[in-house]
Amino acid sequence: MSMYSEEMVRPFRTELTEIGFEELKTPEAVENHMNEKKGTTLLFINSVCGCAARSARPAVAIALDNSSKKPDHLVTVFAGADIEATKKAREYTLPFPPSSPSIALLRDGELLHFIERHHIEGRPAEVIAGHLVQVFEEFCY
Repeated sequence: MSMYSEEMVRPFRTELTEIGFEELKTPEAVENHMNEKKGTTLLFINSVCGCAARSARPAVAIALDNSSKKPDHLVTVFAGADIEATKKAREYTLPFPPSSPSIALLRDGELLHFIERHHIEGRPAEVIAGHLVQVFEEFCY
């Protein structure tokens, strides 16, 4: 069951898949990725909210364009649309409470860095992108 129609969320999904993100739409897909993919994973918990559109999604795109080091894998789940997949993904962002949009960097399924919604709201995409570039430089090879 989804809170949002696929027609409503499709443009928000596409904004990420067009820059190389893989959608994880089931809990099994999330678990398989976290268990099987080695290296760093950028997990974007997508949302229909305005701060996702104004700040979070553009910030990720800017950071990926402007960092010499990048995560090995780019994955996304959609809060309110891929409800069970999002629930499973949030197990990997504990001890942080559920937050969407949010951005996590993991290595071999272990959380390295997490940007919660309250770190996204009200901040320009360029500021969040600059922070992400620093995170990539520190944790990605």
